[in-house]
Amino acid sequence: MKLTKTQLAVLALITANTIWGIGPPIYKLALQNIGTFTFAFIRFALATIMIFPFVKGKLKVEKGDMAEVFLAGFFGIVVNISFFLLGLKLAPSINSSIITCAAPIFLILGSFLFLGEKLKKRLIIGTFVGLFGILLIIFEPIFSSQPNLDFIGNLFFFISMMGALAHTIIGRELVKKYDPLGITFWTFLISSLCFLPMAVNENLTHNYLSTMNIPVLIAIFWGAIFSSTIAYFLLFWALKYMPAASTGVFIYLDPIATILVAYPLLGEKPDAFYLIGSLFVFLGIYIAERRIHYHPIHLLRKGAVES
Repeated sequence: MKLTKTQLAVLALITANTIWGIGPPIYKLALQNIGTFTFAFIRFALATIMIFPFVKGKLKVEKGDMAEVFLAGFFGIVVNISFFLLGLKLAPSINSSIITCAAPIFLILGSFLFLGEKLKKRLIIGTFVGLFGILLIIFEPIFSSQPNLDFIGNLFFFISMMGALAHTIIGRELVKKYDPLGITFWTFLISSLCFLPMAVNENLTHNYLSTMNIPVLIAIFWGAIFSSTIAYFLLFWALKYMPAASTGVFIYLDPIATILVAYPLLGEKPDAFYLIGSLFVFLGIYIAERRIHYHPIHLLRKGAVES
């Protein structure tokens, strides 16, 4: 049976979020041996080079849209990835995925404010419930008997999430006019140029390029090919066929993939605060959307109108 564009968009988002969910433990391990911005620069510079042959005829952007393209790259990659990687150096990788799971609630609100998509009445209640769960996880380190930097790392994850939301909202408008892969290329190029001076500054005190090991090379490979080139393209492509508010719901696939990798790789496992906070996050999503069980995935099981 031939799949509709909507069904293909669902599969694209499942794939993208699974890829992103696997990434945090891999990056956390690599960051023990490479600078934050050095890693970010190599990852996105390599991804930019890799996709260039496929976008030669798709790079034209109207002058009036250049500011939006820059903002998509700045918020979606520079802000998102910078705070994400900085957070990984301070807090458990599994925290990044569950904190990011609150994104659908904020995405619905942002889609209403900036894209004119319909706002659901139960959004406010769901937002507060989900926020309570996020706050439990973010502030959990304060209740720890051992002083640690997890709290700051968790805050960085939250800022990273907000950058990703801005990226999705801006990208939703851009892909209505331009090819998804072309927009992906521009955002990668912009972020690479932003990361370059910070990477150079890191290597003035430590030559990370000469000390890269196998975990770093695997992380660069995973980040450049899968998390950057493939996953970002799938996201932009899916945005052409689904409302921005719907795409965010797939993000709760991330923590499942993260935990499955983080436990054997890093020995990270959920504690009581994590589990209780997660329940409130998903409850908030359910209240706001009333469809964790009635997810767009249902479109894969029955016929859908071709977009």
